[in-house]
Amino acid sequence: MTNSANASTLRLLGGKMQGLRFHGVGDLRLEELPVPDPGPGEVRIRPLAVGVCGTDAHILHGEFPAPAPVVLGHEVAGLVEAVGAEVKGFLEGDFVTVQPNTFCTVCRFCRTGREHLCPELRGYGVHANGGFAEAEVVPARIVYHLPTTLKPRVGCLAEPLSCCIHGMDKLGMQSGYTVLVLGAGMIGLMLTRLARLAGAGLIVVSEPDGLRRQDALAFGADRVVDPQDPNWKAAMEDATGGSGFDAVIDAVGSSRTFEQGVSLAARGGTILVFGVAPMQATASVRPYDIFSRELTVVGALINPFTHERAVHLLPQMGLDKLRIAAFPLAEFKQAFDMQAAGTATKVEILPQQH
Repeated sequence: MTNSANASTLRLLGGKMQGLRFHGVGDLRLEELPVPDPGPGEVRIRPLAVGVCGTDAHILHGEFPAPAPVVLGHEVAGLVEAVGAEVKGFLEGDFVTVQPNTFCTVCRFCRTGREHLCPELRGYGVHANGGFAEAEVVPARIVYHLPTTLKPRVGCLAEPLSCCIHGMDKLGMQSGYTVLVLGAGMIGLMLTRLARLAGAGLIVVSEPDGLRRQDALAFGADRVVDPQDPNWKAAMEDATGGSGFDAVIDAVGSSRTFEQGVSLAARGGTILVFGVAPMQATASVRPYDIFSRELTVVGALINPFTHERAVHLLPQMGLDKLRIAAFPLAEFKQAFDMQAAGTATKVEILPQQH
């Protein structure tokens, strides 16, 4: 099936579909479920490619709260299959992506343009049925058109890319900055590429895996270093002449990498905490260092108003170079095992493949 398939060529699902549903810690099941019908303001999507996110794994292992039962999967690219009443701008057969989060719209944060900080934040694929299924129904207002020239396996990366764009906004990148990226998984590679597009003067990526270090060079890094190398710290000092990095991006999410980031930031530098550390993790940082070196530490949560920008940037990101492993729904266990092993840059599930 091509992205440009029109409604007349879409397979009719009938009354039942396959969906991958979370039932509790360690309990993920492929089940036959009723095909959902779109209500007013909603569209039904046939997911073609859905990324397996770290959040999906955290939910499965009880490290992130999600109600059970619920269909997981929030990084979605697919085709519009049915359009509910009052929906404008979408037709059956449109190639689309989903910004999966919804908000209360009335709290203080929503009313001051900070919807992503809403206490009632809810996500499709986390709190409501998502994309690891043959069909998904979502509000049309969180659906975005994708260029038909993109492959679905790239289109579903709009969601993580939109989160990375928000991170770069928080970082406040300026042309000529020296940048350190800790970690070269998919997120680290996206952030490396965004830093290059933003005009970074020097980008150094720290990553223990040799293949991922090669990936980082392909995505725009000037230098790569192995943090397990005994001369790692000396290599870092050599890269900047000992002055430190203007911008440090922790794309790993651990106490160790956060501490490294603070120690390697230049005076007046900014540390972006992007990788998600375990909720109970703590780090040892001297407040005096923050004060005396005038450091800024920022976090970045999801993707407020950045999904449209991600769609426009996708063709420029070179994400077709990622080592993507894809599995049909029936092979979800292998998909999650590979995601945990980290042997592919990205793991995706193809719900229409059998």
